[in-house]
Amino acid sequence: MTWSHRGKAAIVGAATAHLGEAPGYSHMEIAADAARAALADAGLSLKDVDGLFAVSMHSVFPALTYGEYLGIEPRFSEATIVGGSSAVIQMLHAALALENGLCDVALIVYGSNQRTASGKLHSPSGAENLPYEKPYDLRAPIAGYAMSAARHMHDYGTTREQLAEVAVAARMWAGMNDEAFMRDPLSVDDVLSSRMVCDPLTVRDCCLVTDGGGAIVMTRADRAKDLKKTPVYLLGCAGGHTHRQYSMMPSLTTTAAVQSGREAFTMAGLTPADVDVVQVYDAFTINAVMLLEDLGFCPKGEGGDFVGDGRLRPGGALPFNTYGGGLSCTHPGMLGIFTTIEAVRQLRGECGERQIDGATIGLAHGNGGMFAHESTALLGTAAAL
Repeated sequence: MTWSHRGKAAIVGAATAHLGEAPGYSHMEIAADAARAALADAGLSLKDVDGLFAVSMHSVFPALTYGEYLGIEPRFSEATIVGGSSAVIQMLHAALALENGLCDVALIVYGSNQRTASGKLHSPSGAENLPYEKPYDLRAPIAGYAMSAARHMHDYGTTREQLAEVAVAARMWAGMNDEAFMRDPLSVDDVLSSRMVCDPLTVRDCCLVTDGGGAIVMTRADRAKDLKKTPVYLLGCAGGHTHRQYSMMPSLTTTAAVQSGREAFTMAGLTPADVDVVQVYDAFTINAVMLLEDLGFCPKGEGGDFVGDGRLRPGGALPFNTYGGGLSCTHPGMLGIFTTIEAVRQLRGECGERQIDGATIGLAHGNGGMFAHESTALLGTAAAL
């Protein structure tokens, strides 16, 4: 049974800002520039926004902070923070708010100056009392992902070469994206021989640390047809979480994407075989392997073989993270909104050299915490309705 709200809300604007390095910019300025650009993309302005959905790693009250900075006094606002998956699940919240008349124009916005402010992959875990992990000074987040990678290798025979293939494919896509932070050629040998960070993950198995912001604008489908850009419709969106502390993860090789993917596909009335472009949160190479399994693109345990034969590379069978992902394009602390932006751009035919011809259905997926929260969105053009 498909979702009663399927296709009733649409993304009408999408933009990034200051990807890479933005010296001298605060996270608020980066977010504001992304918001203005996304609204301009839709042919709207800040005065049109009455629904604000804010995400931040730098502010305790991001909706209040960004609302004040942008001069928005919204009728509806929220600031769900479930890690890097936040902006994806907020599309569901925005769609429900729009359909129930709580707002007319919803702005989802994120900004971070993580690279120029600290230069380190920041984890908010240090500010919390995580009783089963804090005494051991867990090197979050990489330690959790490294343990999942090691367990996946032990249980299913996944190899480091297969993990490296994910990074190589990402770099090849990034080579066709002017916004990408790292575009130099990368080989499997380069990944394997790069500095070991947390066994079995080398530095090239790890996401970038960059600045950057992103924003999307949503409205109801009836209004979307009258705006500047071709609408991209929300067909299904769902989330789920299994733990907060990595030590409480029920299975080190299975995530809540099993739930979020199943529910999103059911809501949309689709299957993985229907998807033309797949944009998945690749904080580390193991993410791609495990999340493709959990989302139903291949059986559990076969992710290594699935990605290991060039399937994710340009020209391969599965157009995956076609902008370069967090591994080669950008990773300003939280990546979720960028998976959505790339899916929108592909469905609108705006990606130039990396464009997937005839793409009508896209998947955007966000991952929060250490495989803690997962959110999945199915997007489509009018042809998919």
